[in-house]
Amino acid sequence: MPAHPGLSRPDDAAVEAAMERALLALAAVFKAIGPGHRTLDIAILRTDDVPVCQSIELLPTADVQLSGILGSDDFYTLAVLLVFALEGSTVTGATLIATTGAGPRPRTCGWTVRAGWLHPMDPATVEVALIPCPDIPAEDREIYPAPTIPEPPATDEETSRA
Repeated sequence: MPAHPGLSRPDDAAVEAAMERALLALAAVFKAIGPGHRTLDIAILRTDDVPVCQSIELLPTADVQLSGILGSDDFYTLAVLLVFALEGSTVTGATLIATTGAGPRPRTCGWTVRAGWLHPMDPATVEVALIPCPDIPAEDREIYPAPTIPEPPATDEETSRA
């Protein structure tokens, strides 16, 4: 019986493939948004209509790639939510919003998950995605088109599932 009524347990191989894609996607997002003070927010809607959100803040360190990531439970939670969003069987929709820079005018862009990968959101869609967060105060930001994240080639497992 599933841990949550209404949610079916995904196939292990599908979750494993999605985990590999999630790690590639996060690395590509970090590369695309660049170094510095960064915040990532993920929002998913599960198939049982339960929304789940996670936010992480990454501060600059000498090693840009590991700035605040290793050992962060919030990062691991965000990564797991992205895995299930990319796998797709328990999630009906997901967005990943990236904000760079602190201070007077941070820059923000976002991606939506479709067909197992991140697809850029246009600025108007990002602006709408930011509105429903009641606990987050509105801030003046520059919203820009998200860069395209190249999709990795499908593995044999993913090809056989399609």
